[in-house]
This record gives sequence, C-alpha cells and structure tokens, in this order.
Amino acid sequence: MELKIKNGDYVLDGKGSLQRLSGSAELVQRVLYKLTARREKFPFIPQLGSELYQMGGLVARERNSAAEQAVREALKDETELEVTAVQLTESGDGLYVLTVHLNYRGQDMELSLTIQ
Repeated sequence: MELKIKNGDYVLDGKGSLQRLSGSAELVQRVLYKLTARREKFPFIPQLGSELYQMGGLVARERNSAAEQAVREALKDETELEVTAVQLTESGDGLYVLTVHLNYRGQDMELSLTIQ
C-alpha cells in the first residue's frame, strides 16, 4: 500500500492519519510519479523517474519515439504492467499531452498527463 499524494502533498484521511491506496489506484499513482519525476535527480535512486522533461528540446519528428522510450524505461521495473502504446501530442505554449496505454493484469488502462 502506498500513501496517497495530491499536488505534491500527502493526503489526510480526516482522522489525522494518511490515506493509503491499493490496487489499481496505487498503481496509477506510482506510474504517474515515475513518469513525472526527473530521472537521475534522486541521488540515492538514480534510476527513478523519466526523461520526459527533455521532450521539448528534441526535434518534432523524434519526440514520439523518445517519449515511448522514456515511458518504457521509467516503468520497466513494473513487472505486472505492459506498456501497449504511447502518444505525445503538442498542445501549444511548449506543453505536450502524453497518453499512455497500459495493460495491468489483463485490464486495459489509459493515463494522460501534461508535460513541458
């Protein structure tokens, strides 16, 4: 079980304790954390995170394949999770929408997040 995080802070359960997640909610939070954390910025866990923050510095034709590679690298230790598709779409003002299609224990999932 993982602690629930919202906007970078732990979430209280209303009784003074921290909320915990389980099942697919736990997986979604863990995946989003791994995709949004900057790889090699944690000195004791350099393999944590992704290189998605670098997508804006690439030429347009390289971005989608680089995003897919970054997602697969960030999630490679999730043994019960399969990345089935990745799409990176420019949304203007230097922002991109990343859509990741996953399969977790036979259940298809889709996650979308905005990155710079």
